[in-house]
Amino acid sequence: MGLFDRLRRREDPAVAANTWLVVGLGNPGSQYAGNRHNVGQMVADELASRIGATFRSHRTPSRVAEGFVRPGGAKLIIAKPNSYMNTSGGPVSALVKFASVPADRVIVVHDELDIPFDTVRLKRGGGHGGHNGLRDIAKALSTPDFVRVRVGIGRPPGRQDPADFVLRDFAGAERQALPSLLSDAADAVEAIVDDGLVAAQQRFHAPA
Repeated sequence: MGLFDRLRRREDPAVAANTWLVVGLGNPGSQYAGNRHNVGQMVADELASRIGATFRSHRTPSRVAEGFVRPGGAKLIIAKPNSYMNTSGGPVSALVKFASVPADRVIVVHDELDIPFDTVRLKRGGGHGGHNGLRDIAKALSTPDFVRVRVGIGRPPGRQDPADFVLRDFAGAERQALPSLLSDAADAVEAIVDDGLVAAQQRFHAPA
């Protein structure tokens, strides 16, 4: 029995009732680490750093970091699936079963072409908008009604193929603004678990 299994067996029911699964989407491997498509995993890294947690191998096909937003606050199970983006559903489904969390306490952090770069938007449910990671997760969970933290990467310039655009690293000017964007997205996750989705939307969707 692994460390996470032993911890689960000893977990306080009150903690279990306030546990959230946060999944950062991306592709595995160092060659993809800086890609726009991996911004969800970058946010997962930021969250894990904030709570002093380290990603470790897990019984599910993911790397997982666990900790609390703050003493007495919500517990986060932060995951980065080992699968490629298009097959994220299997790992997320396995994590949901492991953590025994309902869909409304699953937060998926992902890149979003239809939102300007350096912008964060929040929603629950809805379509996948052509995002194959979201499509596969909705299929595996048999519901689209999980929470999404949509991290804007903007549309590709000119006639560049969106598939090529998302698999390229952020450009120079974007890299300078990226730490602020990752911080905003991590703040959004914390706001959702602390204050609820509606309050978080009011905060992050307000005009600048």
